[in-house]
Amino acid sequence: MPIVQTNGINMAYEERGSGDPLICIMGVTAPGGVWDAHAQAWEKHFRCILGDNRGVGLTDKPEGPYTTAMMADDYAGLMDKLGIKKARVVGCSLGSVIAQQLALRHPDKVQSAILMCTWARQDRFGIYTWEHMKKCKATMRPEDFMHYVQMLIFTKPWFDNDDCWNNMQQGLKDAAIGAAPQPVHAMEAQAAAAMNHNTLNELKNIKVPVLVIGGKNDVFTPRWMSEEVAAGIPGSDLHLYDDAGHAFHWECMGDFNPRTTEWLLKH
Repeated sequence: MPIVQTNGINMAYEERGSGDPLICIMGVTAPGGVWDAHAQAWEKHFRCILGDNRGVGLTDKPEGPYTTAMMADDYAGLMDKLGIKKARVVGCSLGSVIAQQLALRHPDKVQSAILMCTWARQDRFGIYTWEHMKKCKATMRPEDFMHYVQMLIFTKPWFDNDDCWNNMQQGLKDAAIGAAPQPVHAMEAQAAAAMNHNTLNELKNIKVPVLVIGGKNDVFTPRWMSEEVAAGIPGSDLHLYDDAGHAFHWECMGDFNPRTTEWLLKH
């Protein structure tokens, strides 16, 4: 993967497709390659930039804590190094709050944004969940941590589907033998960024088109969080899937990929 220097770190990224640039920012613990199933649709229309966030993948993993503002500046620097003046942005979970900060801190760089399973702030339940996730990361084998994450992000229809169930089991096996699991300190640093993010009073300053999208049964980032963000951004669109959770973009991929592609082409 190519690597550039940005905001004091070496940042790895992958490019796929051609056309107008689309910056894809993944969530906590996940490298940019996790976008693959969606990038296969988007790369037909856009130059997709799949970054490894600070703290994961082949990007540097300095000591934390990190902030979403810091991580947004990482992406602003990546865009500068790639000669990208303005781009569409899509962010998932932690990536969505980084995308918020990118739109707030570097408004001239963002044409439009899709915010997936997003939030403006965490409440006590959210902080409680993140704290438990940090403890799980520090004390569990990689496959056991993956087991917990799967329980957090998928809903009953996914567990009941044989193909999806088999994919989950393969995910556990892959986690057990992964060559380079994310270090504990890096996950904790990313979690700090997620937990301390608060743009509730700034969302009104995002002036670009925004699609807020998520699952109605998300227990990790409940629907009120998406609704609060959508209410705070003037003119934003909101779509929440029935019977879907934090991983709604996999659970509802047959609708998600064409829906988001169409929205991006319009904005």
